[in-house]
Amino acid sequence: MSALKPILLAALAAVLPAGNAAADNLGLVRAARAQVGVTTLYDGAYRVLKYPGGDVPPERGVCTDVIVRAFRQARGQDLQVLVHEDMRAHFDAYPSRRRWGLTRPDSNIDHRRVPNLMVYFERAGYSRRVVNAASAYLPGDVVTWDLGGGVPHIGLVSERRTPDGTPLIIHNIGAGAREDDILFRHAITGHYRPPTP
Repeated sequence: MSALKPILLAALAAVLPAGNAAADNLGLVRAARAQVGVTTLYDGAYRVLKYPGGDVPPERGVCTDVIVRAFRQARGQDLQVLVHEDMRAHFDAYPSRRRWGLTRPDSNIDHRRVPNLMVYFERAGYSRRVVNAASAYLPGDVVTWDLGGGVPHIGLVSERRTPDGTPLIIHNIGAGAREDDILFRHAITGHYRPPTP
């Protein structure tokens, strides 16, 4: 395998746009994909979580849990803590008051809400322009959608693509973690690129 590694890296570099380090975000992709077949249930019930490092049981979760778990496993970044600390310092920057009528951060749920992750990623400087071009989305990018009626969703861009070149998305949209061709099936509301480690 070690002899094949340079060949595989060269092949990957050939399909990724020049001048980026997208290959360095493949750890996020691998960590998200590791949830497929493990997280088999969609369960958005409110739960009291330990802090830091709180999580629902691994066989269940929502779309945000795919992202939270991938960041923890691949980067050691705890979005539960990062979102909570930023909300404590800048609560009014987040939609919790106007959307859910909350008056203070809640470390049990805030990181499990798509609108909060969108604000955090934007505040962290991860925002990219939303475009309808497959080439704009790199492995490890985070994308958010409006599924209709204001229902938000979030997923992670895979390095795998459809025959027409559209990146697959690793997400949980109701039946557990899976990898699907959904990038352009709903209105994209956010595109975020975490910096490479």
